[in-house]
Amino acid sequence: MKKSFYTYLSKPAVAALFLGLILSGCEKRLDITPYQTIAADKALLSEGDVDVTLIGAYDGAQNAATYGGDIMVLNELIGNTANINFTGTFAGLSDAYQTQMVSNNSFAAGTWSSAYNTINRCNNVLSALDKVTSSAARKSSVEGQALFLRASMYFELVRLFAKTVGDGDASTNPGVPLILKPTSGITAADYPSRSSVKAVYDQVVADLTKAESLLPATNTIYATKWAAGAQLSRVYLQLKNYAEAANAANRVIQGSGKTLNTDFSKLWFTFINNGGASPAEYIFSMVVTAQDGTNSLNTYFGRQIPSFPGSNGRSDCKIKPAHLALYETGDVRRNFFVVSGGNNYSQKHLDPRGNVPIIRLSEMYLTRAEGNFRNGTTVGARPLDDINVIRRRVGLPVRTSVTIDNITNERYLELAFEGHNLNEARRLQKNVGSLPWNSGKLILPIPQREMDVNKNLVQNQGY
Repeated sequence: MKKSFYTYLSKPAVAALFLGLILSGCEKRLDITPYQTIAADKALLSEGDVDVTLIGAYDGAQNAATYGGDIMVLNELIGNTANINFTGTFAGLSDAYQTQMVSNNSFAAGTWSSAYNTINRCNNVLSALDKVTSSAARKSSVEGQALFLRASMYFELVRLFAKTVGDGDASTNPGVPLILKPTSGITAADYPSRSSVKAVYDQVVADLTKAESLLPATNTIYATKWAAGAQLSRVYLQLKNYAEAANAANRVIQGSGKTLNTDFSKLWFTFINNGGASPAEYIFSMVVTAQDGTNSLNTYFGRQIPSFPGSNGRSDCKIKPAHLALYETGDVRRNFFVVSGGNNYSQKHLDPRGNVPIIRLSEMYLTRAEGNFRNGTTVGARPLDDINVIRRRVGLPVRTSVTIDNITNERYLELAFEGHNLNEARRLQKNVGSLPWNSGKLILPIPQREMDVNKNLVQNQGY
């Protein structure tokens, strides 16, 4: 019988899987109970079990198919023939680049599966919060982290697999299935329909709002209240709620203690040059080490460059001269490309073990500028001042006035090849190559294996 991820997620309790990995180091290895068969009601019995499951949720988010980079790679590649020459051999990515995806596209299926796997781990954590008894602060932190990760996965899913906000009626357009409880057995309830786009966004906003209120201000490499606030600013910008987008970005800028790196070039090469530590400007990132993690932005955008010892990658994504021509003379970001073999490559992703940046502080300045400009407000600063903060950092003269096109163009160049291209084009209703912003070809297919198992799902148009 063919099974979807809804089925195989329900069999092992995620905490048990990770406990099995930890305990496998004990002496009596052959005597260990097969943890992959432990029932869910016996897996999350202690605070330690919950902690292990939460780490498992981060591990799911770190997967190459999700925040390990594939989500961002898909966002950069889909239809982006104006800026990238994709020469890779992976059919799934080639089809995305040429906007000729089919319902069994392996990268779409991998992202869907990995995201829902992570969501289920988060749901397991949230179902067992009563086991976290060491302190109220710890319980709040655990809950906030699980909500942040769940919301982040749903945010990425609804943007990739559904019509964007502004394309028809979000209250009736199909989004993705909302699953808010652990999958513990296969019943009719485990084959949900697609919730509306609005319902998914409502849940994302609710989760992130609560997460921001629960999370600590500092949390080593894990999610903080500032990560939740930054993600919330992205969500509000996508929803065209400019006032709340500016407010959320302003909270992060003023409260996080984060600062912009004075040198743009120091934001990368976190393993090669920075001992694996993320720059202070990173609000949230996926940590990659020699033992764990994947940076698939490096996999596809990177290349072995002799002048950058330790660099590597498949050289699949070559940056076209037309993109470089978009930068003003003297822009440091224009110089952050390297020529190798007659082709241009971004230096952002040359480090094979570089941490994957999810949200940087510079984005918050750009979001606050756009939110304030569109809303006619000056929360935290004038839009002109925020844009000039970004321009000064990259060696450009300050502007004396600013337009919405100035702001969105600055955002485009600052965040280039970090996984924003498709979402930004659809949000701003700009064509992607020869396709209009609302083309069905810019929406990923619901994986065919899910359609085969769950007859309550409806496929996106054109697949």
